[in-house]
Amino acid sequence: MPSRRGALAAVGAAGALGAAAWGIGVERYLFTVRSHVARVLAPGSAPIRVLHLSDIHMAPWQHRKQRWIARLRSLRPDLVIDTGDNLGHADGLAGVRAALSPFAGTPGVQVHGSNDIWMPAPRNPFRYFLGPSSRQPSAPRQDVEALDRFLGDDLGWFDLNNAAVSFDIRGQRLRFLGTDDPHHDLDDWSALDASAATMADGGLSIGVTHAPYRRVLDGFVDRGADMIFAGHTHGGQVRVPGVGALVANCDLPLRQTRGLSVWEHDGRRVPLNVSAGLGHSIYAPVRFACRPEASLITLAPRR
Repeated sequence: MPSRRGALAAVGAAGALGAAAWGIGVERYLFTVRSHVARVLAPGSAPIRVLHLSDIHMAPWQHRKQRWIARLRSLRPDLVIDTGDNLGHADGLAGVRAALSPFAGTPGVQVHGSNDIWMPAPRNPFRYFLGPSSRQPSAPRQDVEALDRFLGDDLGWFDLNNAAVSFDIRGQRLRFLGTDDPHHDLDDWSALDASAATMADGGLSIGVTHAPYRRVLDGFVDRGADMIFAGHTHGGQVRVPGVGALVANCDLPLRQTRGLSVWEHDGRRVPLNVSAGLGHSIYAPVRFACRPEASLITLAPRR
């Protein structure tokens, strides 16, 4: 009997090592595009192709990821929505430039994630089971101002951090509401409401945030959002086949940590797309059963 238990333990250890080797050496490079259709436009409207990018966590040596993201321009999106955590290293901006420069001139909006503001630090991965991560007091700041200048001045994307903006895509008015990083309580609804008050009513309303905390999703629904985009969760980053994500790093239900779902609040049902993201912390370089992804969302007319 002891020998059998020893054999099972050895098999389990070998399986864990194999999974770790796959997640570190293979899967984190298996970038993919996840496509969905969201029927949120008025009947007869022209479809709008939205490329949703999130959680790039760029480090300067990640050339494979830079080239793959740059090639997404061939999808010819009508709009790019960037839900933050573009930076993953103090020198990550050069890689972000290489990845995103092909999108100059493509309309876009962006919000900050925590790693755009604070540099990453080593963490015990098991602490995520105790609740959302917190910022280490000694964490140095990223050069988020330089990131914003690139995204705004070079690419022409709108800054939605606690702000609102509206513009036309394919002849349709889109109205965007965005928050700064909710993971560190930087969402400021008073500032967002003041910005939104300057816009005319009408058009499709889209909420954009980094971390999909319930309070933020509810806040968008209360303000009339017709669809919401978020990231942050990494889809769990390590998923159990047949079970799914084990952690979300926020209070979002685990079943909604990746892909298109529906957020329900106060009698309304609003499509929610949570991107599993394209990267990972440089201190946790693994993906398992959760390939790095960009989302291609087609906004289509309601039936």
